[in-house]
Amino acid sequence: MDGRRDELTGAVDVVRRFNAAINERNLHVLASLMSDDHIFVDSAGGGVRGKPACVEAWRGFFAAFPDYRNVFAETAVRGDVVAVAGYSVCSTPELAGPALWTARVTGGLVEEWWVREDTPDLRHELGLPPAGRP
Repeated sequence: MDGRRDELTGAVDVVRRFNAAINERNLHVLASLMSDDHIFVDSAGGGVRGKPACVEAWRGFFAAFPDYRNVFAETAVRGDVVAVAGYSVCSTPELAGPALWTARVTGGLVEEWWVREDTPDLRHELGLPPAGRP
């Protein structure tokens, strides 16, 4: 049991470091935490596949939205998925507000980073508490 707990704690730590790299616009750290076959999926369902393509997508995103950052409030782990509830801050209104993120972490690397709409059904599915409740 302790090994599994360490693995889960490690996965949550990787997700937090990945988000810190996003908030700091640190492409080097972000890339170091991505698997070679990393997948990014945005809240509209659009995706980018592969580490080089994802790094370039983040480079463009950071240039276009330099004040963007994510604030994590709650975290849950289900299987190999780390789910996070929180919100994004950005001067572009379409990018600001409540959000959910899921990350699949394997071997200390993020294989998939998915930005999702914050809905009660998805919170329940991901094991996150309802909005406004700890």
